[in-house]
Amino acid sequence: MASIAIIDYGMGNLHSIAKATEHVAGKLRVRVTSDHDDILAAERVVFPGVGAIRDCMAELQRTGLDRVVAEAARHKPLLGVCLGMQALLAHSEENDGTNCLGLVPGEVVRFPPAMEENGERLKIPHMGWNRVEQAYPHPMWQGIPDGSRFYFVHSYYAAPQREADVAATTPYGVEFASVVAHGNIFAVQFHPEKSQHAGLQLLANFVAWNGGS
Repeated sequence: MASIAIIDYGMGNLHSIAKATEHVAGKLRVRVTSDHDDILAAERVVFPGVGAIRDCMAELQRTGLDRVVAEAARHKPLLGVCLGMQALLAHSEENDGTNCLGLVPGEVVRFPPAMEENGERLKIPHMGWNRVEQAYPHPMWQGIPDGSRFYFVHSYYAAPQREADVAATTPYGVEFASVVAHGNIFAVQFHPEKSQHAGLQLLANFVAWNGGS
């Protein structure tokens, strides 16, 4: 049976994203798994995560899942979520600098320490609902109005090298890349499983997406 693998490497609220994905998956079976063969046999792969990037990379390397993520991204649609998105880039400033998977050229940087908006100091982490401005048409935007709001929790953000890899931006003191699209990768800084209708629509689009733009 065709399936969606949600990668379990010990970091992330896997229950929430699994339930949200199951809600829109139709006949596809959703499996939370750390098994290499299960992940590589799946039709689609979700790469979630929360926490610190150094812990994330250490666990991926310890389990060999770093190689599995890279292999999956070459051959099938891969959805990165939150820390899973950041780990796809080459390097992060977090934890005094951490090398990441390097599947998307660019780095992950911290929000500036003294940001203001409309005369008010902005808090870090960026937490709560914010709008996502689509940079160009993509199958993953099907049925999602430009400027829709999604739920964020993060202190660092992706800064891809290639403008073409930035699929959407979000304003929070700076205009940051809240969505990255690169080949079979579509990666989001926000949490679709916490983003109500727009988040479920994004997951439904992932179920239908065959990779590429």
